[in-house]
Amino acid sequence: MNLSAVEETIVAISTPPGAGGIGIIRMSGSRSVEFIQGIFTPKSPTCSYKSHRFYYGHIHHPLDGKLLDEVMVVTMKAPNSYTREDVVEIHCHGSFLLLQNILDTIVSQGATLAAPGEFTKRAFLNGRIDLTRAEAVIDILSAKTRKGIDLAQEQLAGALYRQIEPVQKSLTQMRAVVEVAIDFPDEDLDIVDRQKLSAQLEAEVKAPLMKLLGNVSRGRLYREGISLVIVGRPNVGKSSLLNTLLQEERALVTAIPGTTRDSIEEIIDIEGVPVRIIDTAGIRSGAEEVEELGIMRTKELMNKADLVLFLIDGSTSLSREDNALFQEVSHKPVLTVVNKSDLYSGPRQEVTLCQDGRWVEISAKSQLGIDALRKAIFEKITGGKEQWEENGCSPNLRHKVALQKAISASGSAIETLNTGLTNDLIAVDLQECLDCLGEIVGETTTDDILDVVFEQFCLGK
Repeated sequence: MNLSAVEETIVAISTPPGAGGIGIIRMSGSRSVEFIQGIFTPKSPTCSYKSHRFYYGHIHHPLDGKLLDEVMVVTMKAPNSYTREDVVEIHCHGSFLLLQNILDTIVSQGATLAAPGEFTKRAFLNGRIDLTRAEAVIDILSAKTRKGIDLAQEQLAGALYRQIEPVQKSLTQMRAVVEVAIDFPDEDLDIVDRQKLSAQLEAEVKAPLMKLLGNVSRGRLYREGISLVIVGRPNVGKSSLLNTLLQEERALVTAIPGTTRDSIEEIIDIEGVPVRIIDTAGIRSGAEEVEELGIMRTKELMNKADLVLFLIDGSTSLSREDNALFQEVSHKPVLTVVNKSDLYSGPRQEVTLCQDGRWVEISAKSQLGIDALRKAIFEKITGGKEQWEENGCSPNLRHKVALQKAISASGSAIETLNTGLTNDLIAVDLQECLDCLGEIVGETTTDDILDVVFEQFCLGK
């Protein structure tokens, strides 16, 4: 279905709610220019609405002529626009009430309110972008770190598509050879060189798809990040560590044990990974009722966390509470952190409450060892693998499912070739692999999947 033929012209506010210097309303569809002409009075009497030019003027209500706002209007004529349809943007003052008034006025003229992501969906359906690039737009809007934005920009520039396209071309060529063999079964010449085709499938299809599949975890990490919970006895410095990592006084810090009664959450950037760091109530026995509720909350967060920072006081000996608490969290990935390193001198005794024999010594108060801690956190969540370096693209979980199916189909094709089964079965496996890759870029994607993808967008995009 090509939305260029659809009569509906959609409209939405494209800037987020709240006050701002500028607010933008966007229209897309064949009647966009007609609708703007009905409410916009340009300052220049010779306004011709040339494409990609701004025009200054005022928006008036079409019924009573009431002035709504002083604005700049730009038209972008098809196909040189985001949606490949006629697009009009109104740049006005950033009052949400004002934006809503102008939006209501345009709707009253016959425009339709856009659904979430409908502008980008039209760009996809009109062939301007493939589905991987459309999903990259979501990633840009939701990125929490500079690294997340960089990966999304690579995707928007076609990083994943460029990895998929040569595999599709190889599969298409292989399938054409097999189809010829099916069409001419009585030829004496053996058209399909099974050994060569099997090797080609392994090298040009299965191997690159496996490499892409290996990047899924990387992509998910930089998109979604992890949750990290700071756990320890009262007064070991959990809130001080949170403040140090954030470089701001986010949590109250006192010498009184049990100051933190509830969890405090913030997002920090560690080597491009968004880390949702959670300061929790210290766990101890004999706590009063409100503090006990905080301890219960801490235990819930411990069980849900991707990584636990187990904080101990380096200026004192390990206690039974330290031992008991470590046993509670040891089933999770744990990074042991010895705090208050500035309060002791000489060699440190061996720390036994740690995983893999590793711990990090810091002073949250003096900010000693914080860079080493950040590095240790990154290594813990990535496994220290070199694969986390730059390598082009980062498939998401939807892509993962399709890649797994494509790899399975390519494996079946290789097995079919090696066991001497018929060319018809080889063709079926090759086509299934092609369909799975087509699902990734949007060539064979069902409407249900498209709906799921585009409903993740905000309005106006």
